[in-house]
Amino acid sequence: MAFIYEEPSRTFSEYLLIPGYTDENCIPANVRLQTPLVKYRKGQEDCPITMNIPLVSAIMQAVSNDSLAIALAKEGGISFIFGSQSIASEAAMVARVKNHKAGFVVSDSNITPDSTLNDVLNLINKTGHSTVAVTEDGTGTGKLVGLVTSRDYRVTRMTGAEKVRDFMTPYKDLITAPDTASLSDCNDIIWEHKLNQLPIVDKDGRLVYLVFRKDYEEHKDHPEELLDGDKRLVVGAGINTLDYAQRVPALVEAGADVLCIDSSEGYTVWQKKTLDFIREKYGDKVKVGAGNVVDRDGFLFLAKAGADFVKVGIGGGSICITREQKGIGRGQATALIEVVKARDEYFEQTGIYIPVCSDGGIVHDYHMTLALAMGADFLMLGRYFARFDESPTNKVNVNGTYVKEYWGEGSNRARNWQRYDLGGKTGLSFEEGVDSYVPYAGRLKDNVAKSLYKVKSTMCNCGVVTIEELHQKARLTLVSATSIVEGGSHDVILKNTDIHN
Repeated sequence: MAFIYEEPSRTFSEYLLIPGYTDENCIPANVRLQTPLVKYRKGQEDCPITMNIPLVSAIMQAVSNDSLAIALAKEGGISFIFGSQSIASEAAMVARVKNHKAGFVVSDSNITPDSTLNDVLNLINKTGHSTVAVTEDGTGTGKLVGLVTSRDYRVTRMTGAEKVRDFMTPYKDLITAPDTASLSDCNDIIWEHKLNQLPIVDKDGRLVYLVFRKDYEEHKDHPEELLDGDKRLVVGAGINTLDYAQRVPALVEAGADVLCIDSSEGYTVWQKKTLDFIREKYGDKVKVGAGNVVDRDGFLFLAKAGADFVKVGIGGGSICITREQKGIGRGQATALIEVVKARDEYFEQTGIYIPVCSDGGIVHDYHMTLALAMGADFLMLGRYFARFDESPTNKVNVNGTYVKEYWGEGSNRARNWQRYDLGGKTGLSFEEGVDSYVPYAGRLKDNVAKSLYKVKSTMCNCGVVTIEELHQKARLTLVSATSIVEGGSHDVILKNTDIHN
């Protein structure tokens, strides 16, 4: 007969943390949430990619595009751009994040001197950017001959047929900086000369970047910003187990810092084949996570296959109906606890630490702390990020309440059949996700700050100031159904704050 686990699989809501001793050092301001993203020899070397907060966004159409990736990287986390789109489109999103470069911007509004004012207006309407670089060949890396801003023309007093060369600010009148200048150097020039933008040019006069006053000020507002060695924002990208031979090279070329195989179930030969391809072509230079798994065997399989991190969770997402449709999965807390034990065993045997990502099952902010306490190195969130301004979905008003659209990758709307492929399929046979709404919540920055303050506060209650300490010192207890009720407001009549006397 089939093997049957004697213990039921548990969810996060069935656990509580037990407080530890809180000393004078245990205050939220002292808590540091840095966490490793990819495998490394712990104790012998630094992790190649360390995040400043333990949050990554899910590989979903309704969640992770370039705008959310930029916003999350500014807060210290990483987005994995969704892979259920064309290779060219995904690579372009990755490139846009990398080109943001934390203050140094590759110009995407460029024109030639022989173009007209109408051409300029059409370009501004297309890109939404009012600063237009004038280069000899009309590209963002051509020889700079001038700039056009809103101060250079008056639409009401011009016909639209005027040549750009006749009304632009010519190169000789521009203040520029060499491509060796630091962001701090550029800021000093901007303030000294009261500029709104500063072109960065190479020794041959070719445009390299633009630095804007507003971007530098914004940069100072994001102290946890996650940057690569070239001071560019860090970004991830999703891949599948079908077109990886074409998709991976394009994403690497676009600048993706880390990849992740997007699949509903990771304990498969197809994930190994994908990992084998990447290792044979790139060695260890390209970082790639794999998953999802829910037990020790699945983790060890992917670890030995070469995964840089392993994702845990099947059927626990808010829009996922895999368990209903197929009867497969495991309670997220139980799955995470078993995989973390396997990770620690693997580390003891090999000296290689493979980070674990908990994917799914996070309903409340306190679940984040529970997942980290159970041993997760970082969390992948979908519904959480789908609620924010920066996610790619529409904000709509439903019965007087603002919501955002949110759908699963296994829904008919997404039709991401590659994620659920078991070899040779070319379509979605049945749905494993739903199409839904989530309450609109505003800006990512504000919400992430609030959620992580709760995490930091709880860590202080546990007597720890780092995630690694939380792994080592956290104590958890199972709770009964009755005590879950006890944990919320009960036996009182709540005031209606909408009633005005």
